[in-house]
Amino acid sequence: MKKHIKNDLNESINLLQDTINHHLPNIEKIAQVFINCLKKGNKILLFGNGGSASDAEHIAAELIGRFEKNRRALAALSLTTNTSNITAIANDFGFENVFSKQIEGLAKKGDVAVGISTSGNSRNIIKGILTAKHMGLTTVCLTGGKGGQLAKISDVSLIINSSRTCRIQELHITISHIICSLVENAFIL
Repeated sequence: MKKHIKNDLNESINLLQDTINHHLPNIEKIAQVFINCLKKGNKILLFGNGGSASDAEHIAAELIGRFEKNRRALAALSLTTNTSNITAIANDFGFENVFSKQIEGLAKKGDVAVGISTSGNSRNIIKGILTAKHMGLTTVCLTGGKGGQLAKISDVSLIINSSRTCRIQELHITISHIICSLVENAFIL
């Protein structure tokens, strides 16, 4: 059992080191995209499935409320929280449209759409990002593995070099916390 625990922790450590070695520019770029969007009075729309849906909600809450410091609320919205929207859209238009329809109704040019998918191939996330691009939003994706289709269509992609969903999600939330800190600091200085 200890060997298993040690292997899992070492795998996480190695992915953190890989992130330090290869992803700092994209983390900084995503933070700057968020800051620019928010300073212009626009909003960040986040969405994902399963654990990535929880991550979208978590990030939105950190931006709206606070991450570590008191400051004004920042405009962020998780598209995974309104069950009436999700179930009505899924029922009437199919599950692949649950995010694209919300973006169509809630987003405006200048907003940022953030799709989170560990595989990068979730059809509803891809459709959401494509709708956002069509509407003139800046698009960001957090994904894993080789990035999937999502990384190919997003303006800024952060791809965790792992095929294990749990490790990808760990890094997504760690990186999201770093981004929230950078964004928060831009609004309290």
